[in-house]
Amino acid sequence: MRPGTLQLPALPPLSLYVHVPWCLKKCPYCDFNSHELRAGDLAVGAAAGLGAATEKAYLDALTADLESALPLVWGRSIHTIFIGGGTPSLLSPQGVERLLGDIRARLPLLPGCEITLEANPGTFEKNRFRAFRDAGVTRLSVGVQSFDDQHLKTLGRVHDRAQAIAAVEEAAHAFDTFNLDLMYALPGQTLQGMERDLDMALSLSPKHLSIYHLTIEPNTFFAKFPPVIPEDDLAYEMLDRIIERTAQVGLERYEVSAFAQPGHRCQHNLNYWQFGDYLGIGAGAHSKISFAHRVLRQVRYREPRLYMEHAAKGAPVAQSDEVSRSELPFEFMLNALRLREGFELGRFAERTGLPLTAIAKALDLGESRGLLERTLSHARPTEKGFDFLSDLQELFLPSKT
Repeated sequence: MRPGTLQLPALPPLSLYVHVPWCLKKCPYCDFNSHELRAGDLAVGAAAGLGAATEKAYLDALTADLESALPLVWGRSIHTIFIGGGTPSLLSPQGVERLLGDIRARLPLLPGCEITLEANPGTFEKNRFRAFRDAGVTRLSVGVQSFDDQHLKTLGRVHDRAQAIAAVEEAAHAFDTFNLDLMYALPGQTLQGMERDLDMALSLSPKHLSIYHLTIEPNTFFAKFPPVIPEDDLAYEMLDRIIERTAQVGLERYEVSAFAQPGHRCQHNLNYWQFGDYLGIGAGAHSKISFAHRVLRQVRYREPRLYMEHAAKGAPVAQSDEVSRSELPFEFMLNALRLREGFELGRFAERTGLPLTAIAKALDLGESRGLLERTLSHARPTEKGFDFLSDLQELFLPSKT
């Protein structure tokens, strides 16, 4: 590897992200790299899933992608694996087992490695989640979004309330730890409607709950045809109620959108937020990989067929760039300040290779504005800083520092 301009004392933990780009239907709010399955890619005469030929071709591409990336991470162990999408539960349990076997054959996994699979109730059938567990998955993340049939229809989800409840109940039986995804500030949603959704979610006793404010993202259907969503004051009232109710049942808000019981935080996402490294394979996957003197970012080809063609040739990367010294403070803070407990000051130098003086001015400014609080060893957002997180993070942009 060629030298760079940094001086990292040690390499951070390394995670693996695997992207499965297909969905049964593209949701109108989604700006992720997801593509509706074509008829020829669907399984025939079975539960919703990828056809055997498409699944095999994609798994072959993932294996080729991983092999082409090995020189960048040689000798490093994998701390966590996250299979996201799209809708990864479109893969068969046998496909997931093959995928994890191919990974283990090429990279060492730490003992107790957390392996998460995202699953949607619309791809759910009896015992399918147990089969994913038997294939090696240790943690499931179920994309419910709402338990209200009208909201689910508005959001373009392929499942209904009954399927959502059945899927979460099955996840609870199959996994010691599972996450439930919920959204709020939905079109036409009232405070009482949000509370009904939250009550239903909490009654299912998730060990981890992710709750997201619906945002209108560029290049989505909702961006072209914006729905009427709750005013900011109502959305803040909803969030206050969410924080209050989750605390009452022992779910700690440890990140802006994440709530967990003790011992059930998502280790994969924690590695992101602590500015760890991650190798991303699959269509459109992103990577951040550190070396002794530089930090590299990569993006794979987005379109599934194009990705598979390039992966087969050992060239799945569409873009590869070194993160500049001026960009690193904001990149670090964009992640670290999402955590309720903030970050250890020493971790900034450890993960970026920059001295603490590179962010001293921004830290002082954040503290003077009441957005940040510090000790000799730690920095964390204040209550105000957590509420106005974007304002706090922007202090670390290159033009500000």
